[in-house]
Amino acid sequence: MVCSPSLIAHYEAGRRTPSLVDAERIDQALGTDGFFTRWRSVLAKVRFAAHFQEAAEAEQLAVFIEEYAVAFVPGLLQTKAYARAVLKVAKPNSTAAELDKKVVNRLERARILEIPETPTVWMILAENVIRTMVGGPAVMAEQLRHMVELGRSGRVMVQVVPFSAGAHPVMDSNLKLMRFADAPDMAYVESLHTGSLTDEPNRWLRTTTTMSAQHITDASTLTAWRKSSHSGSDNGNCLEVSEAHPTHTPVRDSKNPTGPALLFGTAAWSTFVASIH
Repeated sequence: MVCSPSLIAHYEAGRRTPSLVDAERIDQALGTDGFFTRWRSVLAKVRFAAHFQEAAEAEQLAVFIEEYAVAFVPGLLQTKAYARAVLKVAKPNSTAAELDKKVVNRLERARILEIPETPTVWMILAENVIRTMVGGPAVMAEQLRHMVELGRSGRVMVQVVPFSAGAHPVMDSNLKLMRFADAPDMAYVESLHTGSLTDEPNRWLRTTTTMSAQHITDASTLTAWRKSSHSGSDNGNCLEVSEAHPTHTPVRDSKNPTGPALLFGTAAWSTFVASIH
């Protein structure tokens, strides 16, 4: 078994719980006769559904989060009222106290967005996510304003894949990709009452690369754009770029902000800018 020193430190401090496979490997490496495997559930701070617990812990340590949502606004972006409406629908028989606890836990996850620089967050939503009236008009209006504010602040990049984009590779389940400073990338795939976390996300990375190439250029963006000084004419007022995403740079015509955007690799865009200095 190979673990980075920081990952071991997270285990020791209780900030992250070993997966069942890792617990078994630790028992084997240390000769602890199944201690970590037996006590894994005791060590875990069970605040979420069993299938999401490990993903929630990983989310708090990620330096980059890329999430595709097909039905609801992602938990990290939810307002209190929206979260309450979603959680109540998921389990109608919950008591008020149980529901309050779930709402608090969900909102606690979003505290990572209070950190100025990390994690970088890129949210891609199917259009029906913003059109489904969750909790009523007032709740939905507040939720939409919250996402717009996050996008315009530059802290989160939010994109909406319109109905007109047609079929795409990530339309039948929610997908979250996470990158870490000193641990393997992880992918979390979720559907109704179930989810799967893996530290071998290559399959999903290929899927999202295809998604980006074919559909993200058609997506509406709720994020901060700036006028480029490299437009070459019209005082730099005909080209806008968004720098919210670490691996892609969307570029659009400022005179047509609702039109399509071109998606460049960040390295390629930087090379282009450097060449015209």
